[in-house]
Amino acid sequence: MKCLFFLILIFNSIINCYSQTSEEYFKRGLVKDSLEDYRGAIEDYGKAIEINSKYSEAYNNRGHTKVNLQDYQGAIADYTKAIEINPKYARAYCNRGNAKDEVQDYRGAIVDYTKAIEINPAFSDAYFDRGNVKDDLQDYQGAIADYTKAIEINPKDAEAYDNRGFVKDEVQDYQGAIADYTKALEINPKNAMAYKGRELAKTHLKDYKEATTDNSKAIEINPKNAEAYYSRGVEKIKLLDYQGAIADLSKAIDINPNYALAYFERGYVKYLLQDFRGAIADFTKAIEINPKNALAFYSRGFVKDEVQDYRGAIVDYTKAIEINPKNAEAYGYRGNAKLKLQDSQEAIREAIVDYNKAIEINPKYALAFYNRGAAKYDLQDYRGAIADYTKAIEINPKNAEAYGYRGNAKLKLQDSQEAIREAIVDYNKAIEINPKYAEAYCMRGLARILIGQKNNGCLDLSKAGELGYEKAYELIKKYCN
Repeated sequence: MKCLFFLILIFNSIINCYSQTSEEYFKRGLVKDSLEDYRGAIEDYGKAIEINSKYSEAYNNRGHTKVNLQDYQGAIADYTKAIEINPKYARAYCNRGNAKDEVQDYRGAIVDYTKAIEINPAFSDAYFDRGNVKDDLQDYQGAIADYTKAIEINPKDAEAYDNRGFVKDEVQDYQGAIADYTKALEINPKNAMAYKGRELAKTHLKDYKEATTDNSKAIEINPKNAEAYYSRGVEKIKLLDYQGAIADLSKAIDINPNYALAYFERGYVKYLLQDFRGAIADFTKAIEINPKNALAFYSRGFVKDEVQDYRGAIVDYTKAIEINPKNAEAYGYRGNAKLKLQDSQEAIREAIVDYNKAIEINPKYALAFYNRGAAKYDLQDYRGAIADYTKAIEINPKNAEAYGYRGNAKLKLQDSQEAIREAIVDYNKAIEINPKYAEAYCMRGLARILIGQKNNGCLDLSKAGELGYEKAYELIKKYCN
């Protein structure tokens, strides 16, 4: 720094004592630029241009300095002037491309980078910058080709490997991404972003253990990297290391107290650990930071449901729906909360309205069909219940409870021996899916007794009792002794 100040003093003495030349102003502009005195540098480049209106380098450098001040249109004008003076000025084309990129003129930027490459086919920066813009335009293969060319020209360009790895990740070439990030780290072992990129590719491959290792390295390089702590915390959730996850998410929050996602994920872990009050507190904080976070409202509602605060749950589900009217699960769980809050026909009908909406949004929502079937069953609409349970089974053929309750609805109809036999078929399927389904044994036992198969029916009741279904013993006393 002292050396730069000394250079300024020398240039000042030359300019003040002798006739000023454009070159002297230009060199003093360079020094001011390096000292981040951008306005002073622009003034000196301007003086150089006043003396020599054909000074293309001064226009180019003044353009670059204007970019530092975010005067992108002014920069483009200066780069254009430099190119008019020297149509073979590859660097000016490349710089103008960068300025056009900043104002989102991506097509114009690509034209400039391409011109720079035509002038100088070994211009690695132009390939690199064009690759960046192609990535922005989602021309991923084009971006990879440009980064590859930049690497061919300059095999030590760690940033080109880094960026190519990023694009490979975008096209789901995760192994290729890992290879590029690894190469970037060989060139620059202190590249925290390359560790983060490689970590992300490893998480896509579900290699969470190795991903945590990369995050740890990124943290080692930058102990204030809140995102790395957050990511490592999320990976520890996947590894079922819940206490470790809480520690990392808490550290992310210490570094960035407004990290809404970290509060949300910590709330989720606390829910898994059945610290429901702690979970609600974290979801609440996430909501304070981002009041438009529908998922946080939904999740807080879910936990309130767990602690039997059904009114609070309904309020949160309703808020989640206001923010995201396409949230089928919020409608579904709000319906459940309404049923739990008030056991009345009116509450059941209100719940059915929510289940209807959930199914309208997501016609493959098996749980909503199942729950609506249960609500219709409670209203003694057994045929409607059977239709909904049937739909739930079509979507999820492994839903033992749907078979069991469809059997119950068929048994309730009792309009024929055939209906009872159909109910037994459903209980058979429920038990096949879940051999520990005590209620299905109990109901099959009753159905068998109804069609005269007393011995088999009583054995089913005995099995239900064996599995812990206490009501079965009352039925044994009534029908089997």
